[in-house]
Amino acid sequence: VQLQASGGGLVQAGASLRLSCTTSGRTLDFYAVGWFRQAPGKEREFVAGISWRGDSTYYVDSVKGRFTISRDNAKRTVYLQMNTLKPEDTAVYYCADRRGTISYYASDFGSWGQGTLVTVSS
Repeated sequence: VQLQASGGGLVQAGASLRLSCTTSGRTLDFYAVGWFRQAPGKEREFVAGISWRGDSTYYVDSVKGRFTISRDNAKRTVYLQMNTLKPEDTAVYYCADRRGTISYYASDFGSWGQGTLVTVSS
């Protein structure tokens, strides 16, 4: 199963981007999806997660109120709307899924996308 993240780019602080995560080969039904990011020299960190029905969402404190995760299972796509971007949001963003409940730990996820780079200039 392949997940593909897209939508990254170079933006100025305060701008918005929307990342997409799509899957090929199977449905996203019954799979929770998480977005993670990894900045240069830092560990991969959880950013946001969504239950498979889309009725529960989770965010790291640093993005609460700025980022919104959503999903369209019919389109096999999960979105991460990122508003009011800050330079500290600069990272490669990855999506990953796992069957069942969401987790904050990257090691709990089995399928990963290749990542999309988000660069926020000050």
